[in-house]
Amino acid sequence: MSYKADNAIIMAAGASSRFVPLSFEKPKALITVKNEILLERQVRQLQEAGIGQIVIVAGYKKEQFYYLQEKLGVTVVENEEYRVRNNHSSIYAARNYLKNSYICSADNYFTVNPFQAEVEEPYYAALYADGETKEWCMRTDQQGYVDHIQIGGSDSWYMMGHAFWNEEFSRKFVEILSAEYMLPETAGLLWEAVYMKHLSELKLKIRKYSSDFIFEFDSLDELRAFDQTYKKDTRSVILKKIAEELKCSEEELTNFHAVKTSGGTEASGFFFDCRSEQYQYSYKEKKWRKAACGGKL
Repeated sequence: MSYKADNAIIMAAGASSRFVPLSFEKPKALITVKNEILLERQVRQLQEAGIGQIVIVAGYKKEQFYYLQEKLGVTVVENEEYRVRNNHSSIYAARNYLKNSYICSADNYFTVNPFQAEVEEPYYAALYADGETKEWCMRTDQQGYVDHIQIGGSDSWYMMGHAFWNEEFSRKFVEILSAEYMLPETAGLLWEAVYMKHLSELKLKIRKYSSDFIFEFDSLDELRAFDQTYKKDTRSVILKKIAEELKCSEEELTNFHAVKTSGGTEASGFFFDCRSEQYQYSYKEKKWRKAACGGKL
């Protein structure tokens, strides 16, 4: 049996705090990677595969996504709870659209188009880890359905990229999520963690991809490894100003780490290295200073 894909839900609501300082200036999904805007590339890949309805769930800096409605014909849905909930809230915000649906992260870069108009079975995309990994590792039963997930493992297939839900999976997931949504312990969960608790009811297989097929950039340092033009030109007003003040090149600014707001999901600033010195930057103050050992912004 195969399923005709009705649509795609692209989750783009998060603040991407680990992607500071670029995420202070625009959502991570809207950065340019190898001369293409990351989210626009994914939308076009979906459209080239014949997926007509594409729903983007926006939250952080949501106003920056609305141009896509006219440019690419997508629908933008707002997630008003992205600050206090994890990405399950984006699924909930788009619940009325869920049918035979691709579930996508806005920050994935696919070297080859992975989408198809017809899909044989519901699945979660996966890459293989040789040796140790901190990713979400999956194991399958004799029928090929995921029956165990654990965070961290070795020599294992792990979750990376998109998923495809058929209409039955979508219906069951929405029922479960609606029943558990207001539980205090649900607020911090990824949708994958909700799924993990209900593997006997929610059936997905693994779709395996090679390591050079799906990329995700969690930091500017990781992006630079993939798109080396960011070494000399970070496209960041913040970093250009810091480089000017430190009398260094942008390439000498490295090793970025976010500092989170107290109890929040967004970053208040970041640490970075320059010429063997560590510095810290406060977004509120728009200032940098040398980092004290163990210091906080």
